Amino acid sequence: MKPDIYPMVPGYVRLDKVEPINESQKECVMDRTRYFVDEAGKIYHRNFAFISIDFDLKGRAAGMYRAKKNQRVIRYNPYIFAKYFEDNLESTVPHEVAHYVTDMMFGQIRPHGEEWREVMQAFGADTSRTCNYDLEGIPVRRYQHHAYHCSCMIHEITNRRHNKILKNKTRYFCKKCHEELIFKIANG
Repeated sequence: MKPDIYPMVPGYVRLDKVEPINESQKECVMDRTRYFVDEAGKIYHRNFAFISIDFDLKGRAAGMYRAKKNQRVIRYNPYIFAKYFEDNLESTVPHEVAHYVTDMMFGQIRPHGEEWREVMQAFGADTSRTCNYDLEGIPVRRYQHHAYHCSCMIHEITNRRHNKILKNKTRYFCKKCHEELIFKIANG
């Protein structure tokens, strides 16, 4: 029998699929986020409001800071946190809080620039920009691609870019031969 048709019983671990973090782990992540926000306040002698936290991020990123129209939120990937919990508490949480702190202190700056690195160093955290996790068993969004041609090669264009081209909002050119990319329907 396949592992995914076994009934879920205590102690049974599905090796083919990672389950998201549970409520107590979410609380731990929120506490760790609060800790770094509080630390930033002490370090920079400022009062940083506590930021909203969501556990709705999917795909390849462990975390993301987002600021839109005075709404700030840190989003965490509950699947990557489940698989690499301790590592994410020590790396992803300060990473995303540092984005929030630099946004509040400096406004819009380079995402992993000098100011961000200084905050990370003040936190005593690694200033690496990305993590390199094995994502086996973690739900990852699959993007549809479309084949576009120029005179020298075939280019794979994402659905988003393909739709922009169809709506005449943009054009893309090959970096090698500098020709405009043309969509060709299969067998057409």
